[in-house]
Parts: sequence; structure tokens; C-alpha cells
Amino acid sequence: MSVHSRIPPIQCLLTFEALARLRSVTQAAEELCVTPSAVSHRVKQLEQIIGTKLFGRADFSLTTEGIEYLAHVREGLVSLQRFPSASNTPGRRKLRLAVTPTFARSVLMPRLKNFLDAYPEIDITLQVSIPLLDVVAEDADLTVRFGTGRYSDVEHVCLAKDDVTPLASPAWLRENGPFASVEDLQGVALLRSPLEPWRTWFAAHDLDWPEPTDGSSFNDIGLMCDAAAQGLGVGLIRTKLGAPWLENGQLVRLFERSVPSPHAHYLCWRTGAMERWECAAFADWLKKALA
Repeated sequence: MSVHSRIPPIQCLLTFEALARLRSVTQAAEELCVTPSAVSHRVKQLEQIIGTKLFGRADFSLTTEGIEYLAHVREGLVSLQRFPSASNTPGRRKLRLAVTPTFARSVLMPRLKNFLDAYPEIDITLQVSIPLLDVVAEDADLTVRFGTGRYSDVEHVCLAKDDVTPLASPAWLRENGPFASVEDLQGVALLRSPLEPWRTWFAAHDLDWPEPTDGSSFNDIGLMCDAAAQGLGVGLIRTKLGAPWLENGQLVRLFERSVPSPHAHYLCWRTGAMERWECAAFADWLKKALA
């Protein structure tokens, strides 16, 4: 089989892109100057060629595979529009991101150069969002939220789940340890955060302990990592977000075990945002970078 025989016909790709953007067979048909039945036939033909379902429901919302494939299709169509001319300069694309603070610092920033190298025509504006407050920044194209994932106001996809474990500074551990069992945490200074309640850790160890109500509290995991590193107490911290502090030795584990966090990071967007090539490209890249 030749390589070319595996490339879907261009009319199928154009139809898929139009239907994903307009979410209407009638409107896609009008834009492409074909009949509605031709739109349906081309999409079905494309799904047969690539061997996967692209649209999930009657409202033409995309499947996970459809979202990923749409990014590739749009990238390819943009490339085809770049004629070989010395005077041709691709237009700049603007992408506005709202990201929770520690996710930005620990996860996104170490990887962001790879994205900008791959997509030099995209300029990014990065702003900080507030964890657990499900408020979409008015001027953000894409938002990283941290929570349960029950978001009815936006479309979303899970980016990364994480485990939690108690961490403290080496000096604090030398002064207050050792900790042979979880019960040894009773009476020590537990740093608090609404982002990671201690009941997750207690329940995983069959302890019917109440959520701590005394002691310092933080609404950002990075701040809690900094507080623990300064010897203020023990923080229940996500291992991926806490990796920079663990790697440089500012924090250490109290126990070998980690338990799953009930929360995760989600990439969220308003309906229609993925029609823009730069949004789809970033979403596809971020999912792969965190896989």
C-alpha cells in the first residue's frame, strides 16, 4: 500500500473541520457549497479511513480522538495555506492562558519552551487563576482548573491526576521525627489547605480523625511547600507539584506511601474556542506533554 493511499481526501478534511467548527450539517454544507448528505457522507468516509469516531453526540461535539485529530487537521490546513513566497510571512497568533500558580511554576513553565519552539507563530499571554474557584477568566482562551471536574459551564478534559503524601523540611523532620506510623502525626503541626484536605490521607489509613482546624492555612500548594520548607510544619502535598522542592532537598517524605488525590487538573474552554487553531494546538500539545 502506498503512503498516499492512507492520506484522507482533502474534501473530507475540509468538511470535518467545518462541521467541528460550525456544529451544524446545514451550515457546513452551505459554507462548502455541497448538500447536507454530502457532508454526512464525507465525515463517515473520513471516520472509516482513520478508523475512529470523531463526533460523539447529535450536537456534533467532538470525541477525545476527534479533538486531537482536529488539531492535526487544522495544523495541516494552515501549512497548506503557506505558499512558498519570500514575501509571505505567517500572521502571529495570540493565545491567552489562565493557569493555577503552582501548576504554572512546577509543570507548565519547565515545558513551555518546547511548545514555543514548535509553534513560533503563537504568542502566549499567561495569567494566574485562583485554585478551586470555578471562575473563568473573562479574557482567557484556555483555563487550567483544579478540582473535581464537574464543570457544567465549560467544556473540559482531564490533564493530570496526582498523589498526595506528607512532606516536611529535613530540619523539621530531624527535630520532630522519626515517624514510624501515620498515628505519629497526632499532635504535630499540620499545615492546612482547602486544596488538599487531610481527610484524604486519614481515610486512606482508616483513621477517623477530624479535619485539622488549627494552624496555618494556604490557598496555594506552592505557598504551602514554601511554608513546609521553612519548618512551619507538615504539608499534605501533591507529588508532581511538589517535585521541585523534593528534587532540591528542601522537602522530604515522612512516609513511603502516597494516596490518590480526589482532585485533578483540567483544561477548560468555552464552546467554540477549539475552532481556533492555536487553542487546539496548545490543548493537543499539553495533553501529550503531560501523558
